[in-house]
Amino acid sequence: MSQKGSRERQIAANSLEELTLLAESAGAKVVGKIVQQLPAPSHDLYIGRGKVQELLALKSANDYNVVILDDELTPNQQQNLEKELDVKIIDRVALILDIFSKRARTHEGRLQVELAQHQYLLPRLAGQWSHLERLGGGIGTRGPGESQLETDRRLIKRKIQRLEEQTEEIRRRRALYRHQRQKSGIPVVALVGYTNAGKSTLLNALCRADVLADDRLFATLDPTTRRMNLPDNRAILLSDTVGFIRKLPPTIINAFRATLEELSEASLLLHVVDLSSPDAPEQCQAVEKILGDLGLLDKQRITVLNKIDRLLPDEPTQDAQGAESVLASLG
Repeated sequence: MSQKGSRERQIAANSLEELTLLAESAGAKVVGKIVQQLPAPSHDLYIGRGKVQELLALKSANDYNVVILDDELTPNQQQNLEKELDVKIIDRVALILDIFSKRARTHEGRLQVELAQHQYLLPRLAGQWSHLERLGGGIGTRGPGESQLETDRRLIKRKIQRLEEQTEEIRRRRALYRHQRQKSGIPVVALVGYTNAGKSTLLNALCRADVLADDRLFATLDPTTRRMNLPDNRAILLSDTVGFIRKLPPTIINAFRATLEELSEASLLLHVVDLSSPDAPEQCQAVEKILGDLGLLDKQRITVLNKIDRLLPDEPTQDAQGAESVLASLG
């Protein structure tokens, strides 16, 4: 379910299609899609009462058990919608985190995903019966007079603190690796771009590597660095990082800061753009926003227009020029 202004109907359609791909990546079967146009989200439900009735009618016809919304909901909105519809409500952030948890392959990646999941969960405990004592609490962990909710909050906060300490150790270790690389004098070039833009495929082609590259969202979560020789025989290190996506909240960015800090030490960023996507300009804007959040807008960049082979024969010139003008105007 997507909510956008009337001026951006096409953007809303593209965003809803992306949400569909995210849902399918998480293993969901999509049985219906609804777009809501409101001046602002409803404070209590995010969507309007009319759409609630429409969803109830759709439930009678399809018997779905989950509704996924294309935005981050407040804990109150999520809880109220679950009461109204009597189904599980998932917002965009929870969906992305679920996919991250499936894709993370290394210990570092799993730690960062777990940190983001717990930070997301903490303000939403009031509407859930989490029974966290079974996951590490229990007898002897509850203080006098504590409610179940207070116990759960305390356990979550303690877990977040431990995960933050572990991710901070990752940051220190990666900083040491970067310092050692700098001493070697080999420049680092980092690949950035929207998820599924083809960064890993490009790294494999340039470095003759075999990094996992798949035509799906967030196929790569863990950073990968490979050595590459330029035509003049100079060596560089080419680094691939997690793909970006629109509406990525600060909690996820902060949880993955240990990984994303690799970009700050790069001599050059290669911004890989999927030129075949009808949503390419908005995807570029999403990448620019995240680079801005990371303080990297001043970093030297080269734009790589990828997947031009997927364009129709009469499309390349017009679309490529349009993309170049957008990219140039974005910096």
